[in-house]
Amino acid sequence: MDVHFLGRVDYAPTFAQMQQLARQPLEAVGEQLWLCEHPPVFTLGLAGKPEHVLAPGDIPVVPTDRGGQVTYHGPGQVVVYPLIDLKSRHIFVREYVYRLEEAAIRTLAQFGVIGHRVAGAPGLYVRLADPFSHAALPQRPQHRVPGAPPPAPDFTGLGKIAALGIKVTHHRTYHGLALNVAMDLEPFTRINPCGYAGLKTVDLSTMGVSADWDETAHAMSAHLSRLLAS
Repeated sequence: MDVHFLGRVDYAPTFAQMQQLARQPLEAVGEQLWLCEHPPVFTLGLAGKPEHVLAPGDIPVVPTDRGGQVTYHGPGQVVVYPLIDLKSRHIFVREYVYRLEEAAIRTLAQFGVIGHRVAGAPGLYVRLADPFSHAALPQRPQHRVPGAPPPAPDFTGLGKIAALGIKVTHHRTYHGLALNVAMDLEPFTRINPCGYAGLKTVDLSTMGVSADWDETAHAMSAHLSRLLAS
């Protein structure tokens, strides 16, 4: 897997390039991992409802073909786009999502922050009162009776620090995960993040953690490369 640190790139052409690469034969383009940040942009997933975009102002809203609702990308956020073939790696989609989240959990742990999964809500969350606590969340995913509906997400006491939205076509992946490092978080108040009204969004800087984009991106790249190879 070739790793590319793209720096700050516009969202729309990057999205178009991902689509184009996913349509090409794997042997022609290989597998790639892109890490970048975007100028301010709201992106709307396939399930996205326009009413969750409350007041975009001068920030563009771009419809996409990833899963999920609306989210925000902006400077100070590490955006990770794995462009890989799941079939050749013998990875199912659910396991792929787990490994993406796990790479972000391990990246956060390098800075002492404990990321958590929440039942029924992809992405990663931290305790607002104590983001360094290792105690298990009562909202964590747990085994449930087969066929039972997923639980309604409970975000009590939590802030979202990483958003996930993927696309898989003919076993090829694009889109990915966004980890908040040191951002202007105000634009998140202009939307219902991931479709949830009132969901608080945080970054490492909010928790007093000093980490720059390069350091975080390289950590994320290393963890994800190892997890996707195993």
